[in-house]
Parts: sequence; C-alpha cells; structure tokens
Amino acid sequence: MNKNKKDVKVETKKGSIDEWPEPIVRVQSLAESNLSSLPDRYIKPASQRPTTTEDAPASTNIPIIDLEGLFSEEGSSDDVIMARISEACREWGFFQVVNHGVRPELMDAARESWREFFHLPVHAKESYSNSPRTYEGYGSRLGVEKGAILDWSDYYYLHLLPPPLKDFNKWPSFPPNIREVIDEYGKELVKLSGRIMRVLSSNLGLKEDKFQDAFGGENIGACLRVNYYPKCPRPELALGLSPHSDPGGMTILLPDDQVFGLQVRKDDTWITVKPHPHAFIVNIGDQIQILSNSTYKSVEHRVIVNSEKERVSLAFFYNPKSDIPIQPLQELVSNHNPPLYPPMTFDQYRLFIRTQGPRGKSHVESHVSPR
Repeated sequence: MNKNKKDVKVETKKGSIDEWPEPIVRVQSLAESNLSSLPDRYIKPASQRPTTTEDAPASTNIPIIDLEGLFSEEGSSDDVIMARISEACREWGFFQVVNHGVRPELMDAARESWREFFHLPVHAKESYSNSPRTYEGYGSRLGVEKGAILDWSDYYYLHLLPPPLKDFNKWPSFPPNIREVIDEYGKELVKLSGRIMRVLSSNLGLKEDKFQDAFGGENIGACLRVNYYPKCPRPELALGLSPHSDPGGMTILLPDDQVFGLQVRKDDTWITVKPHPHAFIVNIGDQIQILSNSTYKSVEHRVIVNSEKERVSLAFFYNPKSDIPIQPLQELVSNHNPPLYPPMTFDQYRLFIRTQGPRGKSHVESHVSPR
C-alpha cells in the first residue's frame, strides 16, 4: 500500500521528528506568570548549572577584529587582519567583527523588530508554531526526547536560502515592516559570510573560493534563528541554551549588546562574551571544522539567563548545500595528516541536534574516523 510521503512519520530512537513528544509550553508564558520558583523541567543537573562550573576572569573576552580595509582594493593591513582571523579560528572558534559593512541602523532595526514580535501575546504567535521536522516557525524546545530537561527560551526559525525554501508566508507579519527588514538583513549577512569564507580559505593556503565551492558555490543554505530569553526566576538553576557546538558552517550572531548571556568554553572555563557595540560575533561551525580537518575549531558555547532583564539575539547560519557530502579537503590531508572525518551530508549531520537537542561537542567528536 502506498502512502503519501507527508503522511509517513519518521521515527528515531528519541521519538518522531514530525511532532513534539509533549504539549509545548511557551517560556514567555511562564515568565509572565510571576513564578517564584522554577518548574522542574527547566532545572539543570547540578553539574551543568552555571554556578557550579568554572568561569574565566570577568575581563577576559573573545578577540575583537576590525575588518576595515580587508575588503577594499588598497587595504594595506590585510595580512594583519587575516592573521588575526586565522588565530581566532584556530585558538578560539569565536571572534567579534567591527567595520564589517552592515549598517548599524539595519542591525538595530532587525533586533528591535524581533523584540516587538516576541512582546506580542503568546496566543498571537501560535499560528506560527513549528514542528521538529523543519523547525521553521515559532518554537520553544530543541530535540524530541520525551521528558528532557528544557532550556529557558523561545525562538523563531526561518529559511533565507535556498530560494525554494524562502517562504514569506512563514515569516511574521508583525510589526508591519519585519519581513522587509529580515529580507534586507539576510542578504547583507549572506554577503558578509561569503567574504569571511574567502578569508578562511586563503588562510589555509587554498584558493579563496575553495570553502565556498565545497559548500555548493552559490547554492548554499542560510537560515535565521531569533532567540528570546525571558526573565528567569532562578537563573542559577537554568540555561537559556544548553552547551553545544553549531552543526552548520558558520554562525554570525547579532547579540543583545545591553544584556550579556553568551558564554564560550575555552580551556575548561566559561568566558562571558562582552559584545562590542554594533559588532557581530562570528563562530566556526562543525562543517568548517570538518572541511579544515580540525585546523579550525567549532567550540562549545551556551547561554545564561538572568532575573532582571530579557534578552534577544539573532543567529544567522551559513550552511553547506544540504545534500553535498562534506569531508576534509583533499589539499589538507596527507599520510602524516589523514582525514579525521568520513563524508556526510549536512542533512544527515543536523538530524542529530534536531532529534536529541544540544549535546556539547559529542556529535562532531563521535564522527572522528578511527585511526
């Protein structure tokens, strides 16, 4: 008997990826109910709580790199800037960029448009509710494991590229200009990502378009996840986003520069990122770690919450074409430096986080080829 494809549920060991395992509770609703305690579903195990892990000194920050001159014809400081990016990719996996070419007014408009959207009553957003199959739309959890401990955040996820997946009807219609702002913002970040990709290739002694070609040339994927972290009554027990490395290629984050929250793991300590005004935070994803045969590092990060202020951030993901096998580039492997990872498409790879949720660096590490 033939079944229509959309009627067939895809099952994993952790549950169906077509539907959430339990009724969705919006974190915004919990925060607005003036809780004095935290629901058990959001209390992290003692070893994972932000107060029980070692933090770096408050003055420590990820590198801040000024890109001015990098993309101009007569940029005399190119070598210095490229060397700083190279070091950041190898040692940190994260860095901030200023003078990146995206207008500050557009950055502010994007963040504040989304803040307005999340300030809508919960019932006004439910028509955009998502499912774990594509995650597109309004969501409140990652992973489909029944009974999992959840993160203290709501989010909105949407596709920008490839064009067939870009569906304005799945984008919010309020505030009135949000779709135009998202569209312009997405196009600017696609351009910025392409420029950074050329630097990443060149810094490994490759042709500057090598990484881009490995991602599918112009046929790449791009999506946006907007994170809303409401006030939390017991922030020392919870996380806004559990530790993970990003499964895709490269992430460009527009943080809330008024409220700190992002923490990056380095040398077994957690560093709270202090955002520079109108800077983007760039982080290397697992796919670039794989392409570079682990020369560049995707790094574990998490988000803490607080009881005084909400926080809004925009994570733009620049990903390979979903059906292209990604593996270490041939130019970067040898008998003395064999490939660390077998070929795998991004479609196959990202199924892990979509079903199991954020799990540190366990996914990329589990794919290291046996020596």
